[in-house]
Amino acid sequence: MQARPPVVVIAPDSFKGSTTAPDTASAIAQGLRRVWPGAELRLCPMADGGEGTLDAVLSRGGQRLTARVTGAAGKTVEAGYGIVGEGKIAIIEAAQIVGLTDPDGTAIDVEQRSSRGIGELMAKLLGGGLLEFMVGLGGTSTNDGGAGMLAALGLRLLDANGSAVDATPEGLAKLAAVDAAGLDPRVRQMTITIMSDVDNVLTGPRGATAIFGPQKGVRPERVGELDARLARFAALVEKALGKAARDRPGAGAAGGLGFALQLLGGEMRSGAEVVADLIGLDAALHGANWVITGEGRTDAQTLLGKTPLVVARRGAAMGVPATLISGGIDRTALPELSRHFAGCFSLTFGPITLEQCVAQAPGLLADRAEQLARLFTAFRATPALASADGDR
Repeated sequence: MQARPPVVVIAPDSFKGSTTAPDTASAIAQGLRRVWPGAELRLCPMADGGEGTLDAVLSRGGQRLTARVTGAAGKTVEAGYGIVGEGKIAIIEAAQIVGLTDPDGTAIDVEQRSSRGIGELMAKLLGGGLLEFMVGLGGTSTNDGGAGMLAALGLRLLDANGSAVDATPEGLAKLAAVDAAGLDPRVRQMTITIMSDVDNVLTGPRGATAIFGPQKGVRPERVGELDARLARFAALVEKALGKAARDRPGAGAAGGLGFALQLLGGEMRSGAEVVADLIGLDAALHGANWVITGEGRTDAQTLLGKTPLVVARRGAAMGVPATLISGGIDRTALPELSRHFAGCFSLTFGPITLEQCVAQAPGLLADRAEQLARLFTAFRATPALASADGDR
């Protein structure tokens, strides 16, 4: 008698620049259904706090809304955000406002960009009575230490004459004092969960500017000066608020937004772990036979707590093997990756350009998933193999 199809959980991250996490999960499901038309497939799109977090969380329910706020370059943007938890929790994806992929936001120099829009959105939500926030920090273009966000919430940045300075890296060159008297009093009542997989401090060799600045457009010769400006800003704002956060893990996330949010009482957590909880990944894994995860590129960074590793660990805790499908895999990381995954598979079947891979990703995902399903079926249909595996 033919074995029944397995129950499969499909929990990938997005393939950045190509497919969203929900679309990635759907493409994998399409491939599996070619082999198992009636299979129980549990789609659980994932994210790690960066771009795509909002889509992943809202795929399991909640309300998607938009607000007009200031983008990184000072232009108004229509930013998406979510409301979950019976209307009590706001989900903010920083990349929706100051995303590195926003052409308008990155059209100006990084020294002129501000995170003000994030604070504006928080103020709007506070005005609507919301006090619990979950903020995803990945994929941002700003490097202002969160100065713009804090300024939008009422913090005043002043020069030596007591005049306001711009809440940008450029403006911080003139910063002489910080006045926290006008900070929105509702901030003290907020609960903030910060979603990030970054543990860097704010300044220094492992700080926001030195490590992440170049990918945002910081020129090598400007790293030292901009780092010094963030250090001076941090010292002044910590004094004004009577708190310290610049040396905490994650303070350097999102160009220093991790620092500013921790000053407001935010708690750093693994973005992938938070998303897994929000979408009910553990419940989906209960009773499953197999979980498939994936991401655009897999290397040693994946092993630091990115989405596929979190999915694999949760699967292992429930006795569910995890298989990885990736746009590309660093072979040097395979020995360590193989400790966590029951097979690591890249998308392509032969030489192909990156542009072709991006354009063809949905079909490639479905094809790879189909072949994995055929392998799984053949394994279960071969008594000697299945028995040998069961004896281990």
